[in-house]
Amino acid sequence: MFSVKDKCIIITGAGGVIGSTIAVALAKAGARLALLDLNEEKLRLTGKEVQALGADQLTYACNVFDVAALEKAKAVVLKAFGRIDGLLNIAGGAGKGASTRAEFLKPDTPLEDSFFGLSLADFQRTSDLNFMGSVVPSQVFGEAMSRLGSGQIINISSMGAFRPLSKSPAYSAGKAAVTNFTQWLAVHLSTCGIRVNAIAPGFFLTEQNRFLLYDEATGELTPRGKRIIGHTPQGRLGNPEDLVSTVIWLLSDSSSFVTGAVIPVDGGFNAYNGI
Repeated sequence: MFSVKDKCIIITGAGGVIGSTIAVALAKAGARLALLDLNEEKLRLTGKEVQALGADQLTYACNVFDVAALEKAKAVVLKAFGRIDGLLNIAGGAGKGASTRAEFLKPDTPLEDSFFGLSLADFQRTSDLNFMGSVVPSQVFGEAMSRLGSGQIINISSMGAFRPLSKSPAYSAGKAAVTNFTQWLAVHLSTCGIRVNAIAPGFFLTEQNRFLLYDEATGELTPRGKRIIGHTPQGRLGNPEDLVSTVIWLLSDSSSFVTGAVIPVDGGFNAYNGI
């Protein structure tokens, strides 16, 4: 009922902490994997881990915005596997240039530390990575699923989609767009056998958000990191392994009547109002 054995799954952002963890878990569960990432070295390491498990896999270095590259990747996947059963849009993240240094704009706050000091180029890059980074692969690889008449698309939303995260306007806006797009696409594809859902992780430590959660000089939690853990009823940051069971459930036939859903995996963060 919860099997993903022999399902052909594409993972974008497969070289990252979360993407690689999920790739290894799916390989252990018997899935056939196409691993995509812009960073060739990290992609190679994930591919090596998956290959060591004896899973059918291929790696393809490309940018999730590059339609031509994604089309080539699709052709490679279809030639190797003959079909595409699932797509995990994991590529995403936040950058320093798209995050404010100040949480509030006060009379004595330097403007460069506020919204008015953000790089608009970095803002757009972060927003696009989190939103269009799901839209473009969904269009390219979803087309193959529509021809097959079945498939699952899983996007990665965020707690920032429910409530904007302080200091992170571009990331929050991009993830809010992912949630809305997930619901729209789920309805649009509901009659052709494709289910579309999203996972909304709580706070997981990744390379992209480490600078927000840990002081680079001391290695200690930042005040923001301490507040996050204090607002998480389970009292900890998430581990990438915490996402695996939800991914497998959404990819498997056990969730056959689930589409357009956004599933929090957050240690209770979104349910807790702090009072």
